[in-house]
Amino acid sequence: MEEVAVKVPKKPPNQLAQLPWHIIEGCQQKDRLCQKKFYEFYYGKMMGICMRYTDNYEEARDVLHEGFMKIFQNIEFFSPTVSIESWMRRILVNTAIDHYRRNKHNSKQVEITDFNQQQPDTLTVEIISDIAVEEIMKLVQKLPPSYRTIFNLFAIEGYNHREIADMLGISQGTSKSNLSKARQLLQTMIMEELPQYKHFFNQKEKD
Repeated sequence: MEEVAVKVPKKPPNQLAQLPWHIIEGCQQKDRLCQKKFYEFYYGKMMGICMRYTDNYEEARDVLHEGFMKIFQNIEFFSPTVSIESWMRRILVNTAIDHYRRNKHNSKQVEITDFNQQQPDTLTVEIISDIAVEEIMKLVQKLPPSYRTIFNLFAIEGYNHREIADMLGISQGTSKSNLSKARQLLQTMIMEELPQYKHFFNQKEKD
């Protein structure tokens, strides 16, 4: 498939707006203008997903481009019985996972025996949900690739450790230990870089 020439929007589109169905139908018919409009409409939201799984903008852009190529190659099979954004999200996440697996020899993997299972895990999804998305995502992006990927899949995408282990070709123990390490690192970074949220951890310890 030829690369679609698009102009990246300076501002993300209004996410409350709905993309007209005829644009999706045009993409199913491989109409280049519809593909361009489709890409520009969803660029901001899908780029946000890619940024969570990568180290920098350039890497995220590569994952985004590869993901959109897959979307346009498979959109003829899309069924309106599901959300187009949910369908796209699965493709982008899977593309990010493929990218991670191709490069995981550079990532640090921690086995279950390498950490103390009794150590309290005070960084919960509830605490993270109280922190501004932009702030926490900047910290998530600083995590080592293996920690970041597993944290995203578990805490944000909602996969369990068995599913993550199958997706990444690791053991469930490795998935659990990397998640624990990711949360510990995030807690440290939040305490150091976002001290205004320190009270969340103090409250958690009291509870």
